[in-house]
Formats: sequence, structure tokens, C-alpha cells
Amino acid sequence: MAGLFSDIQNAVAKYNGKWQEKKGVWEYSAVIAERKAFLSKKKLTYSMRLKPDEAARVVHFSEVLTETGSGVSTGGDIDGGMSAGFGFKTESYNTFKSGGRQGSIEEQSSLFGKDYTYQFDYSAIRNNVKALVEQAGFRFDYQVLPVK
Repeated sequence: MAGLFSDIQNAVAKYNGKWQEKKGVWEYSAVIAERKAFLSKKKLTYSMRLKPDEAARVVHFSEVLTETGSGVSTGGDIDGGMSAGFGFKTESYNTFKSGGRQGSIEEQSSLFGKDYTYQFDYSAIRNNVKALVEQAGFRFDYQVLPVK
């Protein structure tokens, strides 16, 4: 199992993310885009989780895309007034529906309401991990894992 995770870590090393293990679940997360404006910042993070079950010879896989932001906001149309102050927003988009998200992250940028200028392909990571898992003699199971 150690050799398999080493191979998976090497396969995603080019994305400069972080690995951590907690309670038998390996999690990888990488910041894939950042937007900075006057007194505000938004960050888009890709995370995947791997949970091996050696007895059943299966590796459970899950992935998620999270956007976080903080800074000064000038929104608020409540009762026709304007408000200003510190704002913080976190959104998550699970990519587990329909067996996984395909294509580049740019297709999703309209959901975030901004134009990101980068390429990130979920399916390439997922397919690499799946191939490595299957080469090691395990079954690849795409599912939603519990949130930390």
C-alpha cells in the first residue's frame, strides 16, 4: 500500500499541493486559482480523498472543489440600503454526481461569477489515480467520503 500512495503522490506532485493523513483517509489539496482585488481575496482549491480498504482490495476516491474568499464587501440590497464591512464566504461543489466531473475547471468558472485564466483537468487526476490503483490490484471506488 505504501508503494501505491507513493506513486499517487508522484502523479500529482506537479500541482504543488499538500498531503495529510487522518484516521486512515489520505487527503490531497491544491490551490488552483487565486484572485486578489482591493482589500479582498478569493481562492479556489481542489481536494481529493483516498480511503484504502486492504481487506476488500478497494480504494475509495472522492473529490471536491471549494471556493473561499474574504475581504471588504459593499453589497447588501436589504431594504434598499447599502452596507459595507468584512465579508467571508465559503462554497463547495461536490464533483461526485454522474460518476465525476469531466473537463477543465474553466467550464465551472461561470458558477463562481468570474473569469479564471488557467487550466485544471479533474478527469486527468482521477484517471491517473484510477490507473495506479488498478495496476496495484485494487478496485477503484468513486464515492463521497465523510467531511473532516
